[in-house]
Amino acid sequence: MLFTELPLCDNLLDGLQAMNFIETTPIQEQAIPVILEHKDVIACAQTGTGKTAAFLLPLLNNLLTEPHEANKVNAIIMAPTRELAQQIDQQMEGFSYFTPFSSVAVYGGNDGDAWEVQKRGLLSGADVVIATPGRLLSHINLYNIDFSGVKYFILDEADRMLDMGFYDDIMKIEKLLPKDRQTIMFSATMPPKIQQLAKTILRNPVEITIAVARPPETILQTAYICYEAQKIEIVKQLFSEKKPNKVILFSGKKQKVKEIAKTLQKMGLSADAMHSDLEQSERNSVMHEFRNERVNILVATDIVSRGIDIDDITLVINFDVPHDVEDYVHRIGRTARAGDSGMAITFVSPEEQFRFSKIERFLKKTIYKIPVPPELGEVPEYNPEQQRKEGRRRSDKPSKNKGNKGKEKKHAQPSGEKKGKKTSSKRKQSRPNKKDQTGS
Repeated sequence: MLFTELPLCDNLLDGLQAMNFIETTPIQEQAIPVILEHKDVIACAQTGTGKTAAFLLPLLNNLLTEPHEANKVNAIIMAPTRELAQQIDQQMEGFSYFTPFSSVAVYGGNDGDAWEVQKRGLLSGADVVIATPGRLLSHINLYNIDFSGVKYFILDEADRMLDMGFYDDIMKIEKLLPKDRQTIMFSATMPPKIQQLAKTILRNPVEITIAVARPPETILQTAYICYEAQKIEIVKQLFSEKKPNKVILFSGKKQKVKEIAKTLQKMGLSADAMHSDLEQSERNSVMHEFRNERVNILVATDIVSRGIDIDDITLVINFDVPHDVEDYVHRIGRTARAGDSGMAITFVSPEEQFRFSKIERFLKKTIYKIPVPPELGEVPEYNPEQQRKEGRRRSDKPSKNKGNKGKEKKHAQPSGEKKGKKTSSKRKQSRPNKKDQTGS
C-alpha cells in the first residue's frame, strides 16, 4: 500500500514525500487506520518493522484534525531507553515538519542543560512528550506537570520496559493521565506479563501481529567485532588490494557518511556520498554515476537507501549496526538481488554488540565473525549481555551534575514552545528533504 492511499492530511503526506517514504510496511498498513479510528491497540511487531511511523503518523493526523488543548501535553510516548527515545524524537521531527506541533525528548544520561530543556518543554506543554519512564518520573517528582490534556498514551517496546523493571514506573505515570484517552502498546513479544499490562491499561484493544521477513540465504552475512576507531582501518584494508566494484557502505550518520567518502577518495578510490543534505538533482547525479560504474563505492545513509534499486551490488558494508532489524534487512537486501549471491559485512563496536545480538536472534543464526587483522591491535570481546548491563547503568539516570555547562546533543533540544508560533531555530534552518530518517 502507498502512504497516499491512507486517509492522512496533506501536511503529513508532504513530510513523507520529503523523507522518501512511499510504501507502507505491513504494521503501518494495519495499524494506522485503526489508530485513526481512536481505538486502543496492542501490536506485536519486531523492532524494525516501521512501528514508529505506525503510531506517530496517526497521532499527528488526529492532533491536526481534532481539537486539543493548547499549551498542554497532548501525547506521551514511553520508550525503554534513551536511544529509542532519541530515534522516535528524530522521526517525529521529520514527520511533523509541515505541522505546528512541538515535541520534547525526556531521557537521562546527559547534562544539566538538557534537564532544563526537558523541564521547560514539560511545563510549557509540548504537544508530544517522548520519554523514558525513570527520567519522566524524576521530573514529575520535582515539578507540578499538567497532564490533564493527554489524549494519547503510547508504549513502545513494552516487553523490554517490563524486562528492565519499569512496570511500577509505568503504572505511576498512567495513574496521572486522564482515563478518557487512547492507549497504544507495541511489543516484540506477547508474554503473560504484557497481556496482563494490556488488560490493565487498554480498553477493548484491537490486536495486530506482524512478522519481519528474513533476508535471503544467498547473502553471506559476516561481521567484524572491533573498536570504533578500527572500522575505517578495516575498510582501508578491504579495499587496499582489490579494486571494489558496486559496493554500498551504510552509516546511520550523515556526517560520518561524508567523512568516510572523503577518506576513500583520498585513498584514490572512486567513492561518493549519498545523504540528505544533497539536492534531488545531486542525488540523481550520484546514482547515475554509480549505476554506470564511474563510482564504485556508494557511501549512504538509511533514508536515501530506500531509493537505491540496483540489481548487481556485490558487497554491502554496515559501518555501524542499524538500530532496527528492518533497517538491517533492508540494507543487506541491496545485494543478492535477482537470484544472485552477495556479501554483507557489519562492523560491531562494543556499544553496538547488544543491538547486533538482537539481529542474530531475529535471524535465528550466528553471523560469522571475521578476525580483525592483528596489525590493527587488540579487539573487544564479543559479550552482548555484558555490554547491555553497562548500557543500562548508563541509561535513564538523571544527571548528577546539573550545573554542567557542557553542550547538549543537537537532537536532544526540541523546542519546548509551540512550533505553531513557529518552530525551533533548528527546524527553521533545515529543509524537509534534507532530513535523515536517523535524525543525524
